Amino acid sequence: MILRLQAAPLAGAYQEEDHWIWCGSVIQGEDKKYHMFASRWSKQVPFTPNWLTHSQIVHAVSETPAGPYRIVEEILRPRGPEYWDGCATHNPTIHKVGDLYVLFYTGMSYRGELGPRGEVSEELRVEARGSQRIGFATATSPNGPWTRSDAPCLEARPGHWDAFMTTNPAPCVLPDGRIHLMYKSTHSNSGPIQYGVAQAASLYAPFERLGADAPITFTDPSLSYEDAYIWHQYGCFHMIFNDLTGKITGEDHAGAYARSEDGIVWELAANPKAYSRTIRWEDGSESLQGSFERPQLLIEEGRPTHLFAATANGPGGFAKATHTWNMVIPLACSPETL
Repeated sequence: MILRLQAAPLAGAYQEEDHWIWCGSVIQGEDKKYHMFASRWSKQVPFTPNWLTHSQIVHAVSETPAGPYRIVEEILRPRGPEYWDGCATHNPTIHKVGDLYVLFYTGMSYRGELGPRGEVSEELRVEARGSQRIGFATATSPNGPWTRSDAPCLEARPGHWDAFMTTNPAPCVLPDGRIHLMYKSTHSNSGPIQYGVAQAASLYAPFERLGADAPITFTDPSLSYEDAYIWHQYGCFHMIFNDLTGKITGEDHAGAYARSEDGIVWELAANPKAYSRTIRWEDGSESLQGSFERPQLLIEEGRPTHLFAATANGPGGFAKATHTWNMVIPLACSPETL
């Protein structure tokens, strides 16, 4: 196993009773505090499909990596459907590029009308889902202010496997300043969800697709997977991701692990299961979480120290949950497993 998981704190990293919480990416600032960027929207509307139409990225702070994190502010609020990210923002992942804090995220924009109580029609759901694009915001401090890009950094490509959207960014900042970016897409609203690879020579340089004009398929071209997180350690790339079908790990929605020498050609580990939805808590109890998604790592001094994930109560995933939050699992360092 690539990650040696310790017992999870019961309190959770970040949660609010009156809001759905999803995603959750953490970095330590120069103030020595830990800054989380997460997705949040009101429980006055359902979790899904309203994450597509209502999600906003918020900033929360803690004195310790495990939290609990306290909300500071919404940082990427709606700014109008004329913008690529004007209606909703989601999938934050925070990184440092030189002296800048760079928040990669997914933006949504739509012209369709919500119902009087926030209802989302099927037409609006498809419009909002197809509008998803990856972009970023920058700041000199995790406390902001944040400057958003006026255009996505990676567009969809009509006529290709990634024609429908670009979403779920998984960037890795390399020592020479290149940005290696894994991104989720599909060819249509009903196509398999998979990942492609792009790279930019620097933060503001254009992103170019790498490798063959096809998604990463591992052993089966029909596999669906998502929520990649990548990092570079010991001379190669590492990736953890959500196995949507269980065909890779043997467990539905468990975490899988792959590695790559160049970040383009990826191979699953001999034992690809990185973690389970069954969580061991600090009081010795265990529970099968309804969801355990959007894995993000806190990297300190070049190595992962904590695993953050969006989680949900109940047995039926987020669609049947009454509460979602961001949880954290401390990691034991085990370089011999790499």
